[in-house]
Amino acid sequence: MTAVETTHLIKPHGGTLVDRTGERPDDLDALAPVELTSRELSDLDMIASGALSPLEGFMGADDYESVLETMHLTNGLPWALPVCLAVDGPPQSDRVALTDETGRAVAVLDVEGVYDYDKGREAELCFRTRDTAHPGVARLDAQKQMYLAGKVTVFERATPTFPELALDPAETRAVFAERGWKRVVGFQTRNPIHRAHEYLTKGALETVDGLLLHPLVGDTKSDDVPAATRVECYRVLLQDYYPNDRVVLSAFPAAMRYAGPREAVWHAICRKNYGCSHFIVGRDHAGVGDYYGTYDAQLIFDEFEPHELDIEPMFFEHAFFCRRCDQMATPKTCPHGGDDHVFLSGTKVRELLAAGELPPVEFSRPEVAEVLIEAYRD
Repeated sequence: MTAVETTHLIKPHGGTLVDRTGERPDDLDALAPVELTSRELSDLDMIASGALSPLEGFMGADDYESVLETMHLTNGLPWALPVCLAVDGPPQSDRVALTDETGRAVAVLDVEGVYDYDKGREAELCFRTRDTAHPGVARLDAQKQMYLAGKVTVFERATPTFPELALDPAETRAVFAERGWKRVVGFQTRNPIHRAHEYLTKGALETVDGLLLHPLVGDTKSDDVPAATRVECYRVLLQDYYPNDRVVLSAFPAAMRYAGPREAVWHAICRKNYGCSHFIVGRDHAGVGDYYGTYDAQLIFDEFEPHELDIEPMFFEHAFFCRRCDQMATPKTCPHGGDDHVFLSGTKVRELLAAGELPPVEFSRPEVAEVLIEAYRD
């Protein structure tokens, strides 16, 4: 699929899809190694594929400061979260080898700078808290003391968790073009899909050409439902409840940051690079605990100029099944009280599943619930 054939799709963020893959250098053995965490490896692979376009490497001090303070890169382009590589101190050369946690070299970085940063300040601006009970703050608090900046060249791509679902931005764009889609809505979740998610995605699909179901499969909290289980839930739901020619299921290789509002913007920008013209932002997107207001992840989009992000956010309220309406609804469309609404907390659902009981059909399709029960039995 040539670039000309995909020009009807939304342009990547910054105008050009970045490709930071390349050949293994001959002098690799002479380069000092820098070991990356699993989250940094996720970021590295997304830089390589263009999912984080226009970034060509890990951020320098100027972009880092600009993103923290203004949610824009120094060139004025919107960007909501730092993408940085933490190190103990300055490297001794102008090129280093980036390795995974086993010591295997996967990329080289051309050093452009190394700088100090304030963990508490980054936590406050990105996560709106300094509480180390927040998983994003805890990760930030534990990382190394300086940031290393520079362009990367990745010669060993990460092995995808789900090879059959591993589509880079250039590949999703090619699929959309082959199907004749122009307007594509992306949907992200780190949780198993249930009836409310189905309602949101189908409502959005009514207004566009296609849907990219894009479950996040990178690092999540230890008590989140494992990625393999979540992906299987999508598969069984798609078999019987979605039109095959209107949906693409692909894995999003990012690690969760749990940054709530800022991460919602970051997720939208990433999906723009994958070719989505629209992005669903629901209740408490990328949130955790009670650190963010219910709709803060939607309100943050008002901090950008109209069409500045280019990708169009689609805002949805909390969906539920109303027994009196006899259908899925939201507070915008249902006049009835909470006693008529079927809503189960995540804790209650986990209790039912652990007991081998199916959640009510108003909450979860039986096929999805069966997948979850099997996972809990294991």
